[in-house]
Amino acid sequence: MGRSAAFFDLDKTVIAKSSALAFGRPLYRDGLIGRREMIKAAYAQLLYRLGGADDQQMARIRDAVAQLCKGWRAEQVRQIINETLHELIDPYVYAEAASLILEHRAAGRDVVLVSSSGEEMVRPIGELLGITDVIATRMVIEDGCYTGEVEFYAAGPNKATAIRELAAERSYDLADSYAYSDSISDTPLLETVGHPTAVNPDRALRKVAVERGWPVLEFRHPIPLMRRLRQRPAVPMAAAAVGLGAAVAIGLAVYGRHRRARVPLT
Repeated sequence: MGRSAAFFDLDKTVIAKSSALAFGRPLYRDGLIGRREMIKAAYAQLLYRLGGADDQQMARIRDAVAQLCKGWRAEQVRQIINETLHELIDPYVYAEAASLILEHRAAGRDVVLVSSSGEEMVRPIGELLGITDVIATRMVIEDGCYTGEVEFYAAGPNKATAIRELAAERSYDLADSYAYSDSISDTPLLETVGHPTAVNPDRALRKVAVERGWPVLEFRHPIPLMRRLRQRPAVPMAAAAVGLGAAVAIGLAVYGRHRRARVPLT
């Protein structure tokens, strides 16, 4: 029997918002994304969040976002996210998620964040919680700029594939491992482990969880880091290296579209 691990989706599972939307606002403010791109990407993001994107549609989303980012200077993106990480992400970490992560670590399990957002964006969020292992979208950078190519797109079944590869590498016993997510698109991820849990599930995932007898958790209490630090020892932090993942530009599109329509995001 190998050791076990706990795999956490990021958006709406560990943090009470979309990381893509959070970092999308300053990217739009700094002129990296325009209104036209926002409109073109909005429908694709909605499909993905609702679990209605098939393999072909997900491939088109991946390729469209890669082209959108082509030519961006990685250092500029790094600076933007470094400057906004604590403001935009830290206050929205669910207290319940932070506590559960600590429980898994105390039980000797490795904790891994699994997100379709960019690896370099997901990693500093993990570091806020003392997590160093991430599975996330990896984009190709050459000469300091995004090339418009995606090395690995961490969405849908690809998440499950990456988990199985990591488990083989580290001898994880997946039957004794845990996974948490809010989205029907992460059903393959949840099916990979012996202890799947739906967290704040969308309607489709809630139905699947009920049918299969999976536990359902409701996280409702985001809590800023400084309050967490007053309640428990500080978690390790490292310098935040930043990149851009598949969900960033698409997520921003939803923000822009809803803002123009003056409809609150859910």
